[in-house]
Amino acid sequence: MELKIVVEECEEGGHTASVPFLPGCISEGDTYDETIENIKDAVNLYLRAVTKETDLLRSEKRRVVGIAI
Repeated sequence: MELKIVVEECEEGGHTASVPFLPGCISEGDTYDETIENIKDAVNLYLRAVTKETDLLRSEKRRVVGIAI
């Protein structure tokens, strides 16, 4: 499974990462690389915790599309 993540540099240092497709799945790290590793762990924990949601992620009834504003 491949997911898009959003990584932001924090003013106070470090980075935060979130997964738009997984509401509430957020992590942080002191460095970019640490943040990437932490968000991978967070995604795995998130998916384990919401097993019922994983079926929804694979559903053909749900699509993720990009739009221009």
